[in-house]
Order: sequence, then structure tokens, then C-alpha cells
Amino acid sequence: MSDERAPQARGPRGARPSTRENPHGEARLDRERAVAELRRFLDLVLREMHLAVAYEIAARAADAPADEADIVVAFRGEDQDLLLERNAELLLAIEHVAHRWLHLDPRLHDRVRFDCGDYRATRLEELKLSARVAAQRVRETGQPFRFNPMSSRERRIIHLELNSAPDVRTMSEGSGDRRQLVIYPANTKK
Repeated sequence: MSDERAPQARGPRGARPSTRENPHGEARLDRERAVAELRRFLDLVLREMHLAVAYEIAARAADAPADEADIVVAFRGEDQDLLLERNAELLLAIEHVAHRWLHLDPRLHDRVRFDCGDYRATRLEELKLSARVAAQRVRETGQPFRFNPMSSRERRIIHLELNSAPDVRTMSEGSGDRRQLVIYPANTKK
């Protein structure tokens, strides 16, 4: 048996992935490499898709709250409405492909976020408010509250928002595109 190591995974055209692990086995984002690769990716995608939008990449400050994204790509321009149609379907699709381009560890997907016209920031606040209102309703009525099906990223936001909320607990139920988040009174079992 040979002691040769497998070659390190490479990104597009031999680029190294933007994800590294620290000595504790935790995934870590290589911000400098990720920003450089994002620029290459976005220049290619926007040119090939003939989208009339510009982008700005902002890296999070070292002292920023840990729940904020490390890198935010903000789009603006003539075609920004196209990015936001159908609940920002195109924006989220480009973000998904960018994560693949960067070879991001799935644990780091929330660390690189795309936004346009503050859509994502507004949606984040809507989800947090919905979570708090639903939790209060569960406390008052003692009945579980079931959200409509949503993405794993949106369910995670609600789970985190209510993680330390008194008298309620959250659970995801169902599978695939029909997976829902349910808020239960803390003293009941499912």
C-alpha cells in the first residue's frame, strides 16, 4: 500500500478551494481567496448571462457579530429586478453556483451571501419577526404552530432565533421541498 496522499481538491482551472479546516477540524473560510474567486466567477457569469448589474463584495469586519456573513455580494443595476423575480430565484441560484465554484464546505454556505436591493436583509428580519410572533402565539394558546414549507436556510434562521426562547421549542418535520418548521410548547412531546 502506498503512502501517497490524494491530490488536494482544486476549484475551477486548478484554483484551490476557499475552505480550509483548522486544527480542531472546523471548516474555515479563506476570505482572501474566496473574494478573488468570487470576482472571477461573477465577471464570467454576468458577462455570459448579459445581465446589466454591477456587484460589490464586502468582507465582514473582524469584530462583527458571528451570525453575520463573512462575505456579502450586493448587486445593483438595470437588471436587478430579474434577480429578484419569483422570490429572488435567480439571485439564489447564482449564489448556489458560486458556493459550488468556491468548493465551500456546506457548513460555510451561510458565510457567503448574495443580496440585491436589501432583499436578503429584509427577508431575514421578516423571518425573525415571524418566529417571535409565532412563538408568542404558541405560548398563549398552548397549540403548536406550523410554518409553510421553506428552505433549510430559512428554517435554520427561525431555529436560531428561538433557540433560547422560553416556553417553546422548534422542530423540522417532513422531507424534501415539503419540510416545515413547527414551534411546540416546551412542555409537550411530539
